[in-house]
Amino acid sequence: MVYVLNRQRAVRLNGRRWSRFALRVLQELGVSHRDVSLVFVSDVAMRRLNRQFRGKDRPTDVLAFPCDPLEGIDCDYLGDVVVSVETARRQAAHHRIRLERELKNLIIHGLAHLCGYDHETDTGEMRRLERRLRRRLISSSGTGKARRQKD
Repeated sequence: MVYVLNRQRAVRLNGRRWSRFALRVLQELGVSHRDVSLVFVSDVAMRRLNRQFRGKDRPTDVLAFPCDPLEGIDCDYLGDVVVSVETARRQAAHHRIRLERELKNLIIHGLAHLCGYDHETDTGEMRRLERRLRRRLISSSGTGKARRQKD
């Protein structure tokens, strides 16, 4: 199950739509039996999280918080993906793509992190995975090319 929390007011979002999209990503990743939370936040909230958990005093586009179950306890909860809608909107404008497409890119990126992929330490596996998922799950509508996400 995908839980969607909208904690920002800049953009009206359809929680069911984003839940369905995230579930499709989880299916492609082979973990559709796992639960996740998808949280949409403002830049102010994202900056606070980025400062607290990464030591970077600025907003970022997406953060992933994997569930860390207690040793020996099986957990169906994969973790949380937090997306700054304001940052996503700026990035979409910069890359001349629709906000919806940028949000999808960020959700794919965050869910890949929850599944253990790490573009900072791998040899391109995460980038290739994201490219494949974007081709399968994001329509070619809108302008601009799909691109590799930064963290």
